[in-house]
Amino acid sequence: MTGPSVVSWPYPQGGLGGNPNLPPGERLSVLLVEDDEGDAFLVGELLAETNSGIDLLVATSLSEARQRIAGVDCVLLDLGLPDAQGLDGLRQVLEMSGSAAVCVLTGRTDEHLGIVAVAEGAQDYLVKGQVDGVLLTRALRYAVERKRADENARRLREVELRQAESARLERGLLPQPLMSTDQIAVHTFYRPGRHAALIGGDFYDVVQTRPDRVDLIIGDVCGHGVDEAALGVELRVAWRALILAGVPDDEVLPALEQVLMSERRLQEIFATVATARLDLNAGRATVRLAGHPPPVLLAGGRVTPVPAPGGLLLGVRPRRPVAFDLKFDTEDWSLLMYTDGLIEGRVGAGDERLDVPGLTRLLTEPASRAVALPDLPAWLVGRAEQLNDGPFADDVAMLLVTRGGGR
Repeated sequence: MTGPSVVSWPYPQGGLGGNPNLPPGERLSVLLVEDDEGDAFLVGELLAETNSGIDLLVATSLSEARQRIAGVDCVLLDLGLPDAQGLDGLRQVLEMSGSAAVCVLTGRTDEHLGIVAVAEGAQDYLVKGQVDGVLLTRALRYAVERKRADENARRLREVELRQAESARLERGLLPQPLMSTDQIAVHTFYRPGRHAALIGGDFYDVVQTRPDRVDLIIGDVCGHGVDEAALGVELRVAWRALILAGVPDDEVLPALEQVLMSERRLQEIFATVATARLDLNAGRATVRLAGHPPPVLLAGGRVTPVPAPGGLLLGVRPRRPVAFDLKFDTEDWSLLMYTDGLIEGRVGAGDERLDVPGLTRLLTEPASRAVALPDLPAWLVGRAEQLNDGPFADDVAMLLVTRGGGR
C-alpha cells in the first residue's frame, strides 16, 4: 500500500500511433484510481510498452482522485478502495467525472460487477489479468470516444428539444384570423428572415367585430431577433384587444405606440404599421399608415397603390396617423397588405430596389393574372427573389383580402 500522497507516473516513451493496431487519436490523460501499488505499476507498464500515447496519473483513494480528476479524459477505477467500495465508489466518480469517461477495473471474481457498472453509467469494464497493453489502450480510447459520442448525442437531443419547444411556442403565437363572414376571403403569408425560425418581427392580424366590419393590421418591428419577434407578438395581441374593446379608431394606433414604448428593450426600437377597417356594406375602407408601405388595390383589371399619407414610425415621435378613405368601385377587388421585406430586394446587379412601383409591375405581369389568388403571395415572393438573385434576409408578411372575383 502507498501512503496518502498522490502518485503521478508519466511514461515519456508513450507516443502517438506507434502501434499500428491502435486506433488513431490525440494524446490522452488517464487517471488510475487504484490502491494496490503492484496493480498500478502493471497498468503503467502495459501502457508504456505499447507506445500508447497515454499519460497516466495514479491516485490511491477516492479523496485523492477528487484532487486530480480535473482535465483528465478517462478515469480507470478499481472498485475496492480504502474510502469507497463497489458501486458506491463508482457513483461518486460518475458524479464528479464531468465529461471524462469512466472505465471500471475489476478482479476475476467480480466480473458481474463490471456488467452492473456499465448499467450504472460506466463506459466499459476491464478484468485484471485478462488484458494486455494493446487491449487496455484500445479499451481506454474507445471509452473516451463513447463518452464523447454520448455527450454529443445528449447535447443534440437538448438542442432538438429546445427547438421543438420553441417551434410549438412560435406556432401558437401565429395568429388565427378572427373572422366569420363569407363576403371576403383572407389569404396570409409569413416567412421570417431569422434562420430556422417560425416567427420574426413582422406581424399581422384580422378581427371581425360586426357582420359588416373587419379590421386588419400588418406591421414590422425593426430587427430580426427573438426580442423583436416577442415585441411583434405583444403589439399584435394589444391591437386585437383594443379592437375587441371598441376603442375609437383614432385612438388605436396611439395606444399601440404606448405599448411599444413601454415594452421595447432599447429606445431605438421602432415599428411600422398599416391598418385597414373594411366597411363591407358601404364598399369602402379606412386606411392608416405609420411609416409603412401602402397597400395595393387590385380592381377592375388595374393595380394601384393606395395613396394614403405615410405617417410617422411608431416609437419615434408620437403623432396620430391620418385616416384615408378608400372607395371600392366594384364588388370584385383585392387589397394586398405587406411588410417591406417584400419590396427591399434588389432588382438586377445594381442598387435599385423593387419598391412599390416594382411590386405594382409584378402584379400587372400577365403571369401574375394566371396565378390563383390564394397562391399569389407566395408567387410574389418567388418572383421578387428571382430579381434579387437569392432569398431575402428580411422577414416577409402579407395579407391578401379579396372579394368576389378579386380582380
